[in-house]
Amino acid sequence: MKKYGVNELRRMFLEFFESKGHLAMKSFSLVPHNDKSLLLINSGMAPLKPYFTGAEIPPRRRVTTCQKCIRTGDIENVGKTARHGTFFEMLGNFSFGDYFKHEAIAWSWEFLTEVVGLDPERLYPSVYLDDDEAFDIWNKEIGIPAERIYRFGKEDNFWEHGAGPCGPCSEIYYDRGEKYGCGKPGCTVGCDCDRYMEIWNNVFTQFDNDGEGHYTELEQKNIDTGMGLERLASVVQDVDSIFDVDTLCALRNKVCELAHTEYKKDEEKDVSIRLITDHIRSATFMISDGIMPTNEGRGYVLRRLIRRAARHGRLLGIQGKFLAELSATVIEGSKDGYPELDEKKSFIFQVLTKEEEQFNKTIDQGLHILGEMEEAMEKEGKKELSGDDAFKLYDTYGFPLDLTKEILEEKGYTVDEEGFKKSMDVQREKARKAREVTNYMGADATVYDEIDPSITTEFVGYDHLVWDSKVTVLTTQEEVTDALTEDQRGTVFVEETPFYATMGGQEGDKGIITIGDAEFQVEDTIHLRGGKVGHVGILTKGMIKVGDVVTLHVDEAGRADCCKNHSATHLLQKALKTVLGSHVEQKGSLVTPDRLRFDFAHFQAMTQEELAQTEALVNKEIQANLPVQTDIMTIDEAKKTGAMALFGEKYGEKVRVVSMGDFSKELCGGTHVPNTGVITTFKIVSESGIAAGVRRIEALTGDGVFAYYKEIEKRQGEIAAMLKTTPAEIEEKIAHLQAEVKALHSENESLKAKMAQDAVGDVMSQVQEIKGVKLLATALEDVDMNGLRDLGDQLKEKLGEGVVVLASVNGGKVNLLAMVTDQAQKTGAHAGNLIKGIAAIVGGGGGGRPNMAQAGGKNPDKVPEALKAAGNILADQIK
Repeated sequence: MKKYGVNELRRMFLEFFESKGHLAMKSFSLVPHNDKSLLLINSGMAPLKPYFTGAEIPPRRRVTTCQKCIRTGDIENVGKTARHGTFFEMLGNFSFGDYFKHEAIAWSWEFLTEVVGLDPERLYPSVYLDDDEAFDIWNKEIGIPAERIYRFGKEDNFWEHGAGPCGPCSEIYYDRGEKYGCGKPGCTVGCDCDRYMEIWNNVFTQFDNDGEGHYTELEQKNIDTGMGLERLASVVQDVDSIFDVDTLCALRNKVCELAHTEYKKDEEKDVSIRLITDHIRSATFMISDGIMPTNEGRGYVLRRLIRRAARHGRLLGIQGKFLAELSATVIEGSKDGYPELDEKKSFIFQVLTKEEEQFNKTIDQGLHILGEMEEAMEKEGKKELSGDDAFKLYDTYGFPLDLTKEILEEKGYTVDEEGFKKSMDVQREKARKAREVTNYMGADATVYDEIDPSITTEFVGYDHLVWDSKVTVLTTQEEVTDALTEDQRGTVFVEETPFYATMGGQEGDKGIITIGDAEFQVEDTIHLRGGKVGHVGILTKGMIKVGDVVTLHVDEAGRADCCKNHSATHLLQKALKTVLGSHVEQKGSLVTPDRLRFDFAHFQAMTQEELAQTEALVNKEIQANLPVQTDIMTIDEAKKTGAMALFGEKYGEKVRVVSMGDFSKELCGGTHVPNTGVITTFKIVSESGIAAGVRRIEALTGDGVFAYYKEIEKRQGEIAAMLKTTPAEIEEKIAHLQAEVKALHSENESLKAKMAQDAVGDVMSQVQEIKGVKLLATALEDVDMNGLRDLGDQLKEKLGEGVVVLASVNGGKVNLLAMVTDQAQKTGAHAGNLIKGIAAIVGGGGGGRPNMAQAGGKNPDKVPEALKAAGNILADQIK
């Protein structure tokens, strides 16, 4: 048998099913589309759910994919075993009400034995306990002896996920030979050891579960089959585990090279090698699909994977940042099947490096906090770190529990793992309660779910703003209805619409729908699954019925302003790439008639100069009156022209490419101006950070810019009136006022100093001697702390050697100051201790050094008592 590589096997599988009439679709993004029940795509079937449920019509009834997937349920075991991983590729062939068990079983057998060349004698099928139909197909049609077909119960061979479509499975196991076995008598298919490996799973979706355990036959029976590509490769290449297949082995070897170590020499190091190998694959693929490291949701999954990998790099002794270098090996091994990895290469490296730098700072901070926790335990005589503290380290500083345990074990401490688990459960429960109620599809259950999936809407609004069309569906906020009457809120669906529905950052059109004297005010236009467009609003007068031919009028002024702002975002994206560099990637946008917002990947705040350059470049292209042209082509043709595509965007077979002269070229389904001159002018009003590595620009165009300057002009007039001058002379007036303030401030300081001097009067007559040390303790009126310090210095000079204690009531509060000369300190006098003693008397506190100390208090009546006590405290201090 030939030992095919991962990339070869992927190609062979897809080509085989294409030959059986399947449409080979590219892998969907790891970010679920319209499915809130999933954080990340975790199976080949997950992104195809709408086709299985009938919510959307599939492009063909037979489909095959190789889907990138991430599962993090067993993340704690990754590395510890050679079986567990977070990222994998799932090969799948799917039938939406087309073929069923006979073809699915026959083709899985044909592919494994004839195409890949696995030994039929080493393949063992299993079926669900009660599935006699599948048993007979294996036995009578494929020719497998009955004793080699295994019947398993619901746990192993029945696929269901709560309520909804479900059905029995038929798996195929491969006997890898005795060397992989456990050696126990009775070791056979279903044993937990690595000898009999399940490589193919045919799921026969034939029932509907109502959630109460009642099953009914589905009208449309489906096939959902899956096979882990890496698992198949480990069988074909006859290697120990997925970490030994060709692409992962190359990556694993790169980890070893960076760590100056060898695999299979030290089990502890092997754990780290496997973990890094797996996690860097997941991280690379996630970033290529536009996921950024954050502290919640899928962004947190990514951050956790990157940080675990970085931490294990430290454990292996890898010096400096290394993840981007490993990512290059991931890309090299997988770009054959996933060209987007290569396209996003520099961006992936940048995100990884930035996160790694941040983690290096975080981990040092965490170690410092852990050190403080250890000290506290030592003082309290405890030997166990509380669960709360362990969770704080995990939650705030990204410290995995095993790292905390590892560090503490070396020093003879343990961790309250039960308490940690409780804190974790509290957090999980909070997260669970915060989740939205969803239907089987994982989207919010809404009235729109009841609409026939075959109903669609065609958009004619690129060329028309007024259009007649037939009403196909009407809904109120609660149900599908045949008519809407006056004052009812609802949604209108028609066959063809000139209204643009919210998509690609562009806000949906507003306007009116009329028939006779009936008028429906459209407040928003929305996209729904299956190509439906809903016009959401209120019927202000008359009545609209299903079947009516209505006239749809788009608000022209709003659309025109949207077009200006949308076209300006294209110019802005190109300008940012020119000024800041090619790493700039769009992370989101909002286009409304009033303004535009553009979010992009960049790792620091833009300078004033960069903002000015960007704005000038956009305005230059507006003045150039560039023609705006739209071409329709395939996605591959579009990419060849150099058109920019968006992360995670779901593009159809045909795409629109919008070009603005030779300056900008992007894939875009939005509406645009006919030429850039129509935009008139462009003004950036703000630039800010909204997330790690993501910046946001808000800007205006056309009339919005003029309105902005008009507002500035109005405010300027109001300020001038307050300053009793004209707008033209504001600067001069402010300069005069600043000079006046400066002169008054100087005069004020002089007066304060004079008043303080006058307040001192002839205080030298109050000097007393305590055990041979001179003490001047006196009260002054209305002097602040700065004034007291100045006076203290002067009086200390006059005194020569000794102790000065000053008190002053200023603004209802007491200020206290003590100063001690060098000679007086030698006798035992200490300003800090002296001030502590007298501050308590006036209801305050403070302290300081032996030579100078200050304090405050809130009881002015006690000042004489405090000054009197100063002599007694000083007497106690002097040796």
